[in-house]
Amino acid sequence: MVHSRIAVTGSTGLIGAALVRSLRADGHEVVRLVRRPARAGDEVEWNPKRGYVDVAGLVGCDAVVHLAGAGVGDHRWTEKYKEEIRDSRVLGTAAIAEAVVSLDVPPKVLLSGSAIGYYGDTGDRSVDESAPHGTGFLPSVCVEWEAAAAPAQEAGVRTVFARTGLVVAGSGGAWGRLFPLFRAGLGGRLGNGYQYWSFIALHDHIAALRHVLDTPSLSGPVNLTGPDPVTNGEVTAAMGRVLRRPTLFSVPAPALRIALGDFSEDVLGSQRVLPRRLLESGFTFAFPGIDAAIRAALR
Repeated sequence: MVHSRIAVTGSTGLIGAALVRSLRADGHEVVRLVRRPARAGDEVEWNPKRGYVDVAGLVGCDAVVHLAGAGVGDHRWTEKYKEEIRDSRVLGTAAIAEAVVSLDVPPKVLLSGSAIGYYGDTGDRSVDESAPHGTGFLPSVCVEWEAAAAPAQEAGVRTVFARTGLVVAGSGGAWGRLFPLFRAGLGGRLGNGYQYWSFIALHDHIAALRHVLDTPSLSGPVNLTGPDPVTNGEVTAAMGRVLRRPTLFSVPAPALRIALGDFSEDVLGSQRVLPRRLLESGFTFAFPGIDAAIRAALR
């Protein structure tokens, strides 16, 4: 991509912050949407719950990357917090899509966050972007989340849904919680350990987002997961190998349900998701295996 002006929501999150750094390092101009009055030249105010975006700040943008949303693993899933998870995604995406189509010259692409939660529990069955949505809370959120971008799609803006897997990073996300436990020798299997985890190294995730922005043939859902999902038991073994720590502990499923409530179903559920469209479009993973992804996160 030639030097572009790119707007990003969720720029303080794990993925958003890394994406902004990557884009700026390559000379792109990045404007960050913030949920308060803009205080710097690179900030644009928005309020996802009120559906407000300071559209003037998006003028001249070649792309909008929408990553904002309440953390799925940050709180116990009370009914109130489940509402927050849903509203932050659905209302935020609707606000961004409406802002995009209100511009005289809309951006060429809207890259909107989504999640492999779309597929629900797939057991040991591999799924790609052609699979239907699953049932339950997270699949229903993902369906509404993606549907909220319809105004942009209908206006002819190339719209991509980045269905993100478990991002392997040194801090933040699922691995941000796993590393301290495993370093202390307290890591182990969750439940029976047979459930599949579709992981992706943070480096590869950012590279994949950049690839999607630069690949006009990609629209609709794109799975941002590594090419080789592994079971939780295999993740546990890999963490032990890389960190050189024992992995004797295991957390039984009933204890996880007590500790995490509804979120335990996401931890214990199995998702074997393949990045078919990324691979078919020519993307190459730098850290395709779980050991390599863990080592990359520790650098």
